[in-house]
Amino acid sequence: MVNSDELGVGRATKRRPGSTMGGLPVAESRPQLVGGRVVGERCGSCGYPVPQTGLPWCPSCYGRLEAASFSPAGTVWSSTVVAIPVNDRRPPFGLAYVDLDDGPRVLVHLQEPKVLPAGSRVVITGVDSGDLSAALEEGHRR
Repeated sequence: MVNSDELGVGRATKRRPGSTMGGLPVAESRPQLVGGRVVGERCGSCGYPVPQTGLPWCPSCYGRLEAASFSPAGTVWSSTVVAIPVNDRRPPFGLAYVDLDDGPRVLVHLQEPKVLPAGSRVVITGVDSGDLSAALEEGHRR
């Protein structure tokens, strides 16, 4: 039987920012845009890019993370149009996973509610209700 006093010790077990579990601060789970760049961290050991700040260690190798910022431009890995309401968002709205040119994969809300083919180029243009918002790069309209 597991002692309930030991649960979460040494590991962040919740993803809500501002809370503490097991003595560790909990990371902000949504990527942030500061000065036109996505802020996050990069592992000093393996180079793994992380689109959040405040993680206690690298999720790949458990190495030390260092502050980093990433380009707002990237390539669509996958996208969809959501046809049901989610919180305060009304359908239809588009979502895409984007591989940033020099960093991690992030989830963005698309400015136009349409499915973008994998490989489309987008640029993060701002933040909408706390989530990254992106549009097709100029010259890559389809």
